[in-house]
Amino acid sequence: MAYVLIFSRHFPFSHRLRGTSICLLSLFISFLCYCALFPGAAVMQKSGDPTPSCLQADGAKLRLQKSLSCLYPLDARKSSAAGEAPQPQTDQRRPAAALTARDNTPSPPMSHLKFGNKKLPNAIIVGVKKGGTRAVLEFIRIHPDVRAAGTETHFFDRNYDRGLEWYRGLMPRTLESQITMEKTPSYFVTKETPHRISAMSQDTKLIVVVRDPVTRAISDYTQTLSKTPDLPSFQDLAFKNQSLGIVDMSWNAIRIGLYALHLENWLRYFPLAQIHFVSGERLITDPAGELARVQDFLGLKRIVTDKHFYFNRTKGFPCLKKPESSGSPRCLGKSKGRTHVQIDRDAIEQLRDFYRPYNVKFYEMVGHDFRWE
Repeated sequence: MAYVLIFSRHFPFSHRLRGTSICLLSLFISFLCYCALFPGAAVMQKSGDPTPSCLQADGAKLRLQKSLSCLYPLDARKSSAAGEAPQPQTDQRRPAAALTARDNTPSPPMSHLKFGNKKLPNAIIVGVKKGGTRAVLEFIRIHPDVRAAGTETHFFDRNYDRGLEWYRGLMPRTLESQITMEKTPSYFVTKETPHRISAMSQDTKLIVVVRDPVTRAISDYTQTLSKTPDLPSFQDLAFKNQSLGIVDMSWNAIRIGLYALHLENWLRYFPLAQIHFVSGERLITDPAGELARVQDFLGLKRIVTDKHFYFNRTKGFPCLKKPESSGSPRCLGKSKGRTHVQIDRDAIEQLRDFYRPYNVKFYEMVGHDFRWE
């Protein structure tokens, strides 16, 4: 204003124009002072300034430029410069109802998420048929650090040509700390299987569930008879000449029980310390004790204990107690604990005589007497 008064004294105007001139001069001089203090900030973006101005010159008017700098905060602009999609700035004073609606939006169900990876098995239950392999698998898989394939894969005896990736695809997803398992009882008596498993991994742990070979053969026959009612009698299949006590070793039910012969094949590829033998008889009378030894063999903490079992007198077999998430106890299927067909006592004694030398040799090989005589 001082500049205006001085200007009016040196350049006198008529009284009518003096007021208007003073106002215009005041505005002009104020604009010049602002431009001197803040050069270019009001009208244009300074060269090299990464932050564009919201105000730009448009003739004599200033208009609001709808740019990212106006719509997004500084952090969002930095993200945009880095190639990220900026998020619009939202009103922080949203109504409470809007906040509640967003916060109450359900999350995606956890069942749709996939955890872990499919790995080749660390341990395999390789035998034997009708020895109790299904029981061992069902009992050990309640351990939180064990995941197992639900069905017998028969990879190493029937599907080997499909390749290891096919085999891996049958396995459940496991975390790094968990053990992957599968069971196929026919592996133990298949000649090619030990070499094939060793080729996959020489560190694979092997579990063999063994049982009195005579009782096992009768159980095997009972199961087959339930599916094939016109099957010949047990004696006709087990003996080439029963009067002379000549056993037919070619019959699969008899051949499986020659444990010592099959084990010799496995010991060519795996050390004995890498094979754990479960007693099928003790699995019935003391399931917790047998499972404790299985957990030790697998390097697991003993979590499966006697509190998980009860004895089902109808089936004559132990069952798992009712889990908290289930409405009933878990017992094995109808094919487990089936009543055996009656076999002539003389035939049983002849078979015991036949198996005795093989059993003794097996005891010596594994360093344990299973007391089947």
